[in-house]
Amino acid sequence: MGCSKNLVDSERIIALFKDGFRVENDPSKCDVILINTCGFILSAKEEAIDTILEMAAYKKDRLKKLIVCGCFVQRYFEECKEEFPEVDAFIRIDDYDRITEILGEVLEHDFSGCDRNERTLLTPSHFAYLRIADGCNHRCAYCAIPGIRGNYVSEPLEKLIEEAKKLSTAGVKELDLIAQDCAYYGRDLYKHCALSELLAELDKMDFTWIRMLYLYPEEIDEKLLKTIRDSKHVLPYFDMPVQYGSDRILRSMRRPTNVKMLKEKFALIHSYFNGEETMRTTMMVGFPGEEEKDFEETMEFVKECRFDSLGAFTYSREEGTPSYDFPDQVEEELKEERYEKLMALQQEVVTEKNQQRVGRVYPVLVEQNDPLRRLSYGRAAFAAPEGVDPALIIRHAGHLPIGEFVNVKIEKADAYEFYGSVQEETV
Repeated sequence: MGCSKNLVDSERIIALFKDGFRVENDPSKCDVILINTCGFILSAKEEAIDTILEMAAYKKDRLKKLIVCGCFVQRYFEECKEEFPEVDAFIRIDDYDRITEILGEVLEHDFSGCDRNERTLLTPSHFAYLRIADGCNHRCAYCAIPGIRGNYVSEPLEKLIEEAKKLSTAGVKELDLIAQDCAYYGRDLYKHCALSELLAELDKMDFTWIRMLYLYPEEIDEKLLKTIRDSKHVLPYFDMPVQYGSDRILRSMRRPTNVKMLKEKFALIHSYFNGEETMRTTMMVGFPGEEEKDFEETMEFVKECRFDSLGAFTYSREEGTPSYDFPDQVEEELKEERYEKLMALQQEVVTEKNQQRVGRVYPVLVEQNDPLRRLSYGRAAFAAPEGVDPALIIRHAGHLPIGEFVNVKIEKADAYEFYGSVQEETV
């Protein structure tokens, strides 16, 4: 459950079960169920609770052991032990370094020979995530992640290169770098941002696309931009959590930037890639103290910046964060109203912006076929995995090879989808 960073944890946990176990997707057929939870915001916590209760019901039949781990457990460990007596073991993130020992005790199985860094990929075979760091040193007023995952800890460069080589050998075509802030990579280990060095090494491998997800804009510098521009495989894809477009609220959020700095950074990125870059962001509405003037400034900011992709969410009041006790909490109804207005504006912006791609031909990574409708679905370089960015529908395709690239001419576009046709079989 939860984000791609949590998915990597799940891939490492599943790899521990390669000897003596069979992985089964149907919980009714399982002797052991393990839930890896998210606990970031209210909706994630509710989903974790519902899933634990749903899986616990299988104990009436075949299920022998129910194990729960992840962010929700890390955040509410003592409460979990009290509220869910059906669960046989709760494993905190802090205990992952001894997870084989804990699993061995609960399941009466010897995991001592397992490699905790091995992964069983849960993504389609043509793309994979490379988690370059965990935790976060930023202390945004609304965010529970530092309290769950701790301070920023970079993975050593050598370890990441070794892991990436294995993924490349396994046939992965797209490598997506993930962290709470990729642009902060290496500052704890090497006393400077080492992302450019890492990208240079990854660029030597056989990946077709290398993408970075989640870069704080203030950490992006000309060294990084030059590395991306001069690379063969690193995409000019900038996924930057802006969060808001009003200086007053940004200060209250304890964000390390302001609107002027953000605009200057966007202009710098544009100067390196001449409009061929992809700009993606996330924004929050309904932060405590948000007034109509702040919201209107944010709307103007979005109109001016013209992001290729924008995801918005309403503020979630999380215990243990500074903003939990802030005065002037915004009513839920007003949060939803502002959310709808922001997304309606972004729909207008991106509908107009997407028209600029009509008539152009792009290499597209094929991900799904619909033979009955003679359609295929894929992604161009300007779209990240897992449905965040606009989908690309390839019409009259019949059957295309999954995980391969084809050239597609875009013939039509709206806010959420592109439509095109194949120009030649392979790229």
